[in-house]
Amino acid sequence: MKHIKNLKDGVPLFKALSSEVRIDILNLLSEYKQLNMNELSEKLNLTNGALTMHVKKLEECGLIVTTNMTAKHGLQKICSLHENKIVVDMELDNIENSYDIDLAIGHYSSYEIEPTCGIASKDKLIGEVDNPNYFADPKRINASILWFTKGYIEYKIPNYLKPNQNISEIQISMEISSEAPGICNDWPSDIYFSLNNINLGCWTSPGDFGDNNGLFTPSWWFPNWNQYGLLKLLSINQYGTFIDGLKISEITLEDLNLSYRSDISLKISVPDDAKHIGGLTIFGKNFGNYNQGIHVRVVYN
Repeated sequence: MKHIKNLKDGVPLFKALSSEVRIDILNLLSEYKQLNMNELSEKLNLTNGALTMHVKKLEECGLIVTTNMTAKHGLQKICSLHENKIVVDMELDNIENSYDIDLAIGHYSSYEIEPTCGIASKDKLIGEVDNPNYFADPKRINASILWFTKGYIEYKIPNYLKPNQNISEIQISMEISSEAPGICNDWPSDIYFSLNNINLGCWTSPGDFGDNNGLFTPSWWFPNWNQYGLLKLLSINQYGTFIDGLKISEITLEDLNLSYRSDISLKISVPDDAKHIGGLTIFGKNFGNYNQGIHVRVVYN
């Protein structure tokens, strides 16, 4: 998912989508998964020269990726989709009756995890991989990525409400994926979310992605390790709990019974009884494709 948080930042993408030909290219790649330049040219009735310009525009804004593949008559350029969803957030950064918090990946309050596991800052690994003891290392506050196979990680969300204010929605966005030994795009994992130990629901991550380098993943990072995740938006309001607008449970804010005095704890887990135990990776700033930590918006009235 491509998340546009600022309209000005989205101008290159909007320009790329202003062409009917480029829309047709995206539709064809969505249908056929991947096509070489000759196949695209034939289906669109375009010359290779004209097609190249359109493909370059889509590649520059991150909507498609191209790779070279050896064929009988030399190299072929293969095109495929890089993003299958675009979300445009048109809200102002500081909207009335809300506050925003960015939780750094290493600012967790508790954990219980099993290997494979590890944490790293933007510059280096923190301690040893596959040793859960390093999740207690003081340097973990600098972590920009963490991963584990099974267990949970928990974060405290600051409560800045005043006595006359009530929460109307909680929105939480994060970049996450599965955790495979090495990388594997087809590695499903059931990731559960809870607030104050009330289970909100589950989202199944499709894989642990390494087919392309993460846009912000540092150059020292190992090429056969997690490169990027998917940006997911978890929201809880009076109607239920949703991920990317799709309801995952009937749990509402009323069920959470939050007030200005409440602690708010977010737990992200892969439990023992999950159908797909494929681990969890959380990407923060300087890793992955979105360069953010766990972003929380509390809307109140």
